[in-house]
Amino acid sequence: MQIAWMLLTGLAAGILSGMFGIGGGLIIVPALVLIMGFTQHTANATSLIALLLPVGLLGVLEYYRAGKITTEHILFGLLIAIGLFAGAFLGAKIATSLSNEVLRKIFAVFVGIVAVRMWLQ
Repeated sequence: MQIAWMLLTGLAAGILSGMFGIGGGLIIVPALVLIMGFTQHTANATSLIALLLPVGLLGVLEYYRAGKITTEHILFGLLIAIGLFAGAFLGAKIATSLSNEVLRKIFAVFVGIVAVRMWLQ
């Protein structure tokens, strides 16, 4: 059953990532915490493992084929990836220094702020 949940979580994250550019933080992490009972730390790390592979490659190719992005956008994405590389390390250092409860609450506040900002935009 765990394998099925992981595959379903990945599928949902992939679909929503392709649609909205989201996946790890808004889909995978909450699913692992709320459905699978992972700790916040374990969920964060597991999400990072899933995102290590070039999971967005086919989505990027489809957007490019459809004329929705240009090579300039691809360059921007690669530049963001450089920041992600360093940022993920820094974020992991910060997260592992916090308790599970504090980390979970910070995550909930972050998601709430994003939701309110998106709603009011």
